[in-house]
Amino acid sequence: MKSRHADSDQKLHDLLRLSHELGRDDRGLAMLGEGNTSVQLSPATFLVKGSGTSLATLKATDVVECRFNALLPLLDKTQLTDKEVDDALLASRMDATAKKPSVEALLHAYLLSLPAVDFVGHTHAIAVTSILCSPQARDFATKRLFPDHIVCCDVASPFIPYTDPGLKLAQTIRKETDAFIQQYNRPPRVILMENHGLITLGKTVEAVLAAMLMAEKAAKIWRGAAALGGPQFMPDEQVRRVTGRPDEAVRRKQLNM
Repeated sequence: MKSRHADSDQKLHDLLRLSHELGRDDRGLAMLGEGNTSVQLSPATFLVKGSGTSLATLKATDVVECRFNALLPLLDKTQLTDKEVDDALLASRMDATAKKPSVEALLHAYLLSLPAVDFVGHTHAIAVTSILCSPQARDFATKRLFPDHIVCCDVASPFIPYTDPGLKLAQTIRKETDAFIQQYNRPPRVILMENHGLITLGKTVEAVLAAMLMAEKAAKIWRGAAALGGPQFMPDEQVRRVTGRPDEAVRRKQLNM
């Protein structure tokens, strides 16, 4: 049986692998200090990218272990100052000498508390963000273009109107994600944030990466179709058909989704 220490080491390794994949220059998902990643270590703690560090070059010393019970209660607060949030982020660290957690550690804490979610990735992917900065942002969250878009990104995505990053954003994501779960009886695979970027989540590194890359591909296809008078969306009945097909369920399993 794998020891708890060995399991934590593996999760750290997987988090670094995910971060480096998302931070690759050729993918255009994140540059400089953009984006963040996280993994659940246990029901009590999780690892998250440190503030100001780079996904492409993230090291073990750039990752911070935080306590869920120090951050999740903040989502019910309405009158916290920026300093109070910063103090809470610092206090959530298991190691007081570790880097400051990303300000988005709050949304990571919430998303990692959902069933079947062990990994979370957030980027400012160029093609996706270009649509999220346009009047078509909400349509991009609720419409689908082709079967693999559905397989990897689900039938729809929660859409988050532009919200101040940090506590307010985490609270809005919780509200819209809870509504998605109420409607579909499962967590989303992709969350889209207006004028900001996207989040992908899942049980494995592969699930998070597949959803991220497919969302970016869908955005590129969307922009190409727009230049030709589109896009032309898949009908709702065909979207439901694809997501319910047994062969697509097999493909999702093969993708560890």
